[in-house]
Amino acid sequence: MTTYQGSCHCGRIAFEVEGEVDEVIDCNCSMCRRRGGLLAAFPRSALRLKTPEADLATYRFNKHAIDHRFCPDCGIAPFSEGKGAEGAAMTMVNVRCLADVDLAGLKVTTFDGASY
Repeated sequence: MTTYQGSCHCGRIAFEVEGEVDEVIDCNCSMCRRRGGLLAAFPRSALRLKTPEADLATYRFNKHAIDHRFCPDCGIAPFSEGKGAEGAAMTMVNVRCLADVDLAGLKVTTFDGASY
């Protein structure tokens, strides 16, 4: 199991996530389309914050079911939190915010989030 180090642009939000990143989602919802992130799903327990949770800002839209976390200083959104289809806590990490990930080597799956 690999542990990846992640952060926002300025470093105020730092975290690590444990798991494998082989496939990512390119979502076309109104948020992701503008943000340009590539998302990988992990159980929420795989993500460990290295900075205080109070440093995170949160944005919710549409059904208000997902906490889109971002840095109030630089504006980068490194991950979101919510519940998976089975109700388990999960996180979607923007792999562009992870160090040492070869983006060219990932399988990219498109997701039609705009229809939800």
